[in-house]
Amino acid sequence: MPSEESMPGSAESQARLAELSSAITVLQSAKPPFVPEGAEGMTIRVDYPPGTPGLPPHRHSGPAFGYVLEGEMLFELEGEPERVIRAGETFWEPGGDVIHYQDGNNRKDAWSRFVVTMFCAPGRPMLTLVDDEELARRRHLRAPRPDA
Repeated sequence: MPSEESMPGSAESQARLAELSSAITVLQSAKPPFVPEGAEGMTIRVDYPPGTPGLPPHRHSGPAFGYVLEGEMLFELEGEPERVIRAGETFWEPGGDVIHYQDGNNRKDAWSRFVVTMFCAPGRPMLTLVDDEELARRRHLRAPRPDA
């Protein structure tokens, strides 16, 4: 770690940084396998009414990082078991070829709201739906279903 003399900023700025560092909490840290060349960052908020199943299976052109603001989300990525993510918890997905199966509201009595920041490949949509034929070809990559 550099000494205070070699750190940029005035002594007052350094003191303020030290004082406020306790106000910062790392919620998530991830190393995505790639970020598309020339990616555009986009942050969205999703608001699902009670019981909404969410988007059909899809994929993103780059990594996505999210935070649940309210309620619960049923989340499932290809190769991982489905899981419930609650308010105050984070999630991420690598994007690219990985299928995102579920992002629906897990509650029938409350809204689910979450924020997602994603890195989209230039000229490509934020998400692409996956057709039934591809889902059938990749069925072996999906984690076992709890009700199966």
